[in-house]
Amino acid sequence: MEELIAVIARALVDQPDAVKVASKVDEDTITIELGVAPEDLGKVIGKQGRTARALRSLLSAAAAKDDQRCRLEIVE
Repeated sequence: MEELIAVIARALVDQPDAVKVASKVDEDTITIELGVAPEDLGKVIGKQGRTARALRSLLSAAAAKDDQRCRLEIVE
């Protein structure tokens, strides 16, 4: 899951070296935190959050394949 988000995020931003992906496992949910450079934050979120919503949809589909639940948090 982390690698999927990292690959997509690196393709979207101007500074791919600044992309940081970390995950935390809660009781039944995996939380993936995506960090990017401050000037690339808008590219990851997109207009009206469309890009972020698409990332979350892809993550949910990949997690459902493995019978897991995942959340994506975009951090500064």
